[in-house]
Amino acid sequence: MNHYPLWKNLLIVAVIVIGGLFALPNLFGDDPAVQVSAERNAPVDLELMAKVEDALKTASIEYKRAELTDERLMVRFSDAAKQLAAKEVISNAIKGDYIVALNLAATTPSWLAAIGAEPMNLGLDLRGGVHFLMEVDMDAAIKQALDSYASESRTLLRDEKIRYKKIEVNADTLTVAFRSDEHRDQAEAIMDREYDQLDINVVEGAASPSLALHLTEVALREIRSTALQQNIITLRNRINELGVAEPTVQQQGDNRIVVQLPGVQDTAQAKKILGATATLEFRLVDVEHDVQDALNGRTPANSKLYYHRDGRPFLLDKRVMLTGEHIINAASTLDQNGSAAVSITLDGKGARAFSNVTRDNIGNPMAVVFIESKSETREVNGEMVKVRRLLPEVINVATIRDQLSKKFQITGLDSTREARDLALLLRAGALAAPIEIVEERTVGPSLGQENIDKGFQSVMIGFAFVLVFMVVWYRVFGLVANIALAANLVLIVALLSMLQATLTLPGIAGIVLTVGMAVDANVLIFERIREELRIGNSPQASISAGYGKAFSTIADANVTTLIAAIVLFGFGTGSIKGFAVTLSLGILTSMFTAIMGTRSIVNLIYGQQTRPRLSI
Repeated sequence: MNHYPLWKNLLIVAVIVIGGLFALPNLFGDDPAVQVSAERNAPVDLELMAKVEDALKTASIEYKRAELTDERLMVRFSDAAKQLAAKEVISNAIKGDYIVALNLAATTPSWLAAIGAEPMNLGLDLRGGVHFLMEVDMDAAIKQALDSYASESRTLLRDEKIRYKKIEVNADTLTVAFRSDEHRDQAEAIMDREYDQLDINVVEGAASPSLALHLTEVALREIRSTALQQNIITLRNRINELGVAEPTVQQQGDNRIVVQLPGVQDTAQAKKILGATATLEFRLVDVEHDVQDALNGRTPANSKLYYHRDGRPFLLDKRVMLTGEHIINAASTLDQNGSAAVSITLDGKGARAFSNVTRDNIGNPMAVVFIESKSETREVNGEMVKVRRLLPEVINVATIRDQLSKKFQITGLDSTREARDLALLLRAGALAAPIEIVEERTVGPSLGQENIDKGFQSVMIGFAFVLVFMVVWYRVFGLVANIALAANLVLIVALLSMLQATLTLPGIAGIVLTVGMAVDANVLIFERIREELRIGNSPQASISAGYGKAFSTIADANVTTLIAAIVLFGFGTGSIKGFAVTLSLGILTSMFTAIMGTRSIVNLIYGQQTRPRLSI
């Protein structure tokens, strides 16, 4: 009656063993480390590692070891003081396209790392760092879109030889005034055909015949979504400048972005980098003059010297063909030959201008220049002033093969990775809409450690009280429940590690709640067994009835809680998601351990006896 088949017992053992292996890395701690990764396509190889090791030896800084993993170099140290000193030495030794970041490197044994077992990540509230809540100015994004349509409308009406008095943007309306009703009607027909994202209406009672153009609801949603997503991409790109190993940049609501920078304590530096601006320019390469003359100081009047990201010099025309503000979208793709490329989409104004220029320059090389504007605070005449400097670099040079218009490709790239990076730069060259920091706070590393200690204590104290209560109240059955409870904690930690989820303080609260819920399931089962024994059923029948009849109640309680956790995850952000993740995982593991796990142990203890005396 109370007997599991061999395969079910083996399944339970296998799950516990695998869970234990993947939870084990969390016991080994971390080493203070300096992480070096490539900002773009710079090589992270043995040559770089040798250069870093030589710099550390020259500076007499001892380190445990240096290792290459996942296209990054990790140098481990015995304490934080050596880590901080080494970061400055390494940064000075490998200036260029590298990101040097402080990190914590897991000390997981190689045999565990070989099977993919890694410790879970710690959130901002446990590790310390900077938290920003940024609000995107959606009104500015909408106005920018309407300004673009206003510029396009002027060009369109001139091309169609339709006379108008003025075009202006007020709030969310683009108004076009005409000299006559005939011109207004002609413009309405043309605009209705050209602008499918605008609602076009005749303005009644206006001083001049006029049209009012409004963005459709679909267009408004698209603009807001695009502005938010492009700002997120831009911020992620800029955070690389801070050298943050595991940043968090995620959407909150319809117009806000949460930025968490673990390990960063300097909020002024963080805000300075996040507030930087950048632009893109497309320029023709000057093929008539020698770049070597420019390097020797003889630059032609109509040209300017630029440098590629890899250091190669290029002589470019001062005249700008196109700027990045006209790029609507950019995506990495493959060309007809299967080589890496980037697909570009321009707005109407940019497409017309670019088409005219490229038509006259087929066969000539064109360069894409990325210009980042950084603000620095310097002391001038005893006062601290902000100085803005431009950092231009050529990110791509390609030959114009055909007349280009709204959509075209940039080819000649070395790899799909370079194509992805270029597409990212083209999309994230500048913020799509202004952002404002509406909340900022700093979590110190000591507070983070205190949170870890208190969270760990809360779990252990709650766990200990539950263990004592279960043994005193339910005796052997209580001991079985305690074994299942311990296995449940191991499985939760294992799943968090396997998913590489981030543990936050609310996540610890979710684990504590799960401990209580796991015991609650066993309490229902054990009380049902007691009730069956009191009405005179045999021990074996009582065990079977206890687990069978209590299951529906346990399932109902856990399913409703799981639904609440899923809703929290779907609508919550940040730490709320962390709570929802641990709660959801805890519900699933507790169902497994509290029902299948304890039933398996009880079957092994009492299942072979005819009339056992139950210690419950």
